[in-house]
Order: sequence, then C-alpha cells, then structure tokens
Amino acid sequence: MAGTKLKALLCAGALALSAPARADIVCDWMELGTTVSEASATPAAPPAVESARADTHLALAMFEALNAIDRRYESWVKLAPAPKGASQNAAAATAAYQVLLHYYPGQKATLDDAYMVSMSLVPDEGSRAAGKAVGEAAAKAVLATGAADEKAAPVYYRPRTSPGVWVATQQPVLPLWLLTLKRWVLPAADSVRPGPPPALNSARWAQDFNEVRTLGAKASKARNPLQTIQARFWVATDLDPTLRWIADLPGRSPVQNARLFSLVSMASDDAGVAIADAKYHYNFWRPITSIRNAEEDGNPATAADPAWEPLLQTPNHPEYPCGHCIGAATIAAVLETEIGQRPPGGVQFTTRRVPGVVQSLPTLDAYVKAMSMSRIYAGVHYRFSNEAAEDMGRKIGRMTVATALRPLK
Repeated sequence: MAGTKLKALLCAGALALSAPARADIVCDWMELGTTVSEASATPAAPPAVESARADTHLALAMFEALNAIDRRYESWVKLAPAPKGASQNAAAATAAYQVLLHYYPGQKATLDDAYMVSMSLVPDEGSRAAGKAVGEAAAKAVLATGAADEKAAPVYYRPRTSPGVWVATQQPVLPLWLLTLKRWVLPAADSVRPGPPPALNSARWAQDFNEVRTLGAKASKARNPLQTIQARFWVATDLDPTLRWIADLPGRSPVQNARLFSLVSMASDDAGVAIADAKYHYNFWRPITSIRNAEEDGNPATAADPAWEPLLQTPNHPEYPCGHCIGAATIAAVLETEIGQRPPGGVQFTTRRVPGVVQSLPTLDAYVKAMSMSRIYAGVHYRFSNEAAEDMGRKIGRMTVATALRPLK
C-alpha cells in the first residue's frame, strides 16, 4: 500500500511523519541500550533470565545516580546523597556504562567510545571524578536488585492432553522463568490475577467468540481497511519515541526523565510476571482453536468453522488474559501521572511495523482501547480477555507509582 494511502486511511487516528525529539543524557543512554541489545541478539538466542532486567537496571541506575545529586525522590536502593559538585552527566553516563557493560560485554568497544564522549563533555576534573564515583555506586547497588528469586522453584510448561493423544510439541514463547524473577512492587505473582474467563455455555462467551470470529478472520469482510492496518500497527509498538517525547517537554530535568523510564520499566516487569501467572494458570484456548472446535464448547450460539484462520499469526502461549493489553494499560497508568490523561496535542506512538509513522491519539485511554481492539482485529484475543488485562495493568501501574521512587516530602 502506498504511503499516501496509508496516511489517508489513518488520518482519523492521526498518523503523520515526525522528526526525532531532542534528548538528554538519560535518553541518549537509553537509546544506546536498545542499540547494543539489538546488536547482541541472535535468532538462536531467545530472551533469557540473565538479561530480563537489563532495561530496568539501566534506567534505575541512572535514576539513582542523578537522584543522589538532585535529591527529589526516594531512593530504591537507599543510595547516600552525593557530595556537592558531582556532575550529573558524569554520574548518569557512568551508571549506564557500568550496567550495559555488565549485560553486553561483547559490545565493550561501542560502550567505551560512547562513555569517553559523554565524560569529555564534563570539563571540570573534580566534578567529573565525583560524578563517576556516584555512578559506579549506583550501578553496583542497582545490579544487585530484581534478579531471579533463589527461593523460587523452576516452573515448566506441561501441555495438556489425554494419554496417547498427540499434542503440539513446541514450547510456549512466553517464558515461564518470568515467574522466578523478583517483583518490584507486586506482593506475589498472582496478586492481580483476574477471575476465570466466561463459562463456555454463557452468553458472554458466545458474544465475544462471534465477535473475534467475524472481525478477526483472515478473510473477514466485516473488518474494514483501517481496522486491518490497526491490527498490524499495534502488534509491535515502539514506546521509546513516546518516552523521549515526554522527556523533551519543557521544564523536565534529567532525574525526572530517569524516573519516568524507571517506573515504566519496573511496572512493565511486574506486568510480565502477572500475565505469565494468569495465562498459565488458566491455559485458555485461542480463537483459532475454539472456532475450529466450537462443537465442543456446548454452546448453541457458537458454530464451528474448521478452516478459520486469524488475520495475524497466533502467539504461541495461552490466550487469557491479553499480554499486549496489560502492557498498554500498565504504561498508560504510569504515563498519566507524568502528562495527564489528555495532554495537549494528544499522545504519539510509533510501531516497528511501519518505521517513521506516528499515530496520535487524544487520550491515554484511547491508546489502551486501540491496543485492545487491535488484538480482536488480529484474531488472537477475545474482548473479555482484553478487559481483564486492562484492569490488571491499571492496578500494577498505579501500584508502582504509589510505592516506588516517590517524591520526597
């Protein structure tokens, strides 16, 4: 589809091309973190517990270093205040460098170059040395947090089947080791676990089953072209430009921006644990399974379609609740405390599926709803699953802001 037609179709949601925002030391190093992470990834190396906290540690280490100098918030690691005159830029750069070197030692040459440039921008030797010491202390303290819980027993997925009956043998891509990670604010992995999905003989099940069957089919005639694009746009949202846009708003300081990245990452980490807990607890079937086997649900208001296919590929893990939806709701709850529900000009989001294109929505709630509807259009989730996940995400986001890195009184 031509770019002009794409823009025309999405102008109702306001899509446009956008120039990159200005950045500070925090944004610079968060972006470098993404760069070295991607450079270290290989198709044969799926996400592992060893790197699960890299982004969060990067943001939190910079926050702790900056907050030790510009004391505005509670320290997560109880870091002592920095000596007077310590450079914020040197502290943040050192904290970031140490964390990234810990996680990506193979990228040392790139990290060394970036660190040298950052430190060269601090001309005063005493201020630079004091900031470096603060950054090193922050990185060391932060790297000791949020890792795997040594007391947590390993968790393994066991496909459910009857003795002697074949079942798909590929293991789920949502890693169960998420359940072994220490949480930031959630008391337990199941703290926000929702109730079960609707009974298969209920009217709600039939209603949501038929909705995704109609709107989410690969060959759907009910889904319009805009909805098809929305399904593809939201499947791989890139949040970094949104956070950089917020960080670039007038009057914000580096420590505020580091706190923003930290809260979003900490809340998202806990959302990942919560969604893994709920999904594997209920092990609920995906639309492609339920629609092809609807004669087995005992509901006269549903009908089987043995050849039904979703618009997008179904993720290889249980359906309930929706992972994309909990992520959006969690992030929205955190961002609302930074920019309000309806910031002037709306909220902008980009996607890895259509590089350079930005979608602007009027409110953060509109972002959450757009994400949820996209999963129905994609044919991979039911509306009740999305709603349950939204509620989980809002609780986690609000809990994180209420308990972590709070402003000093």
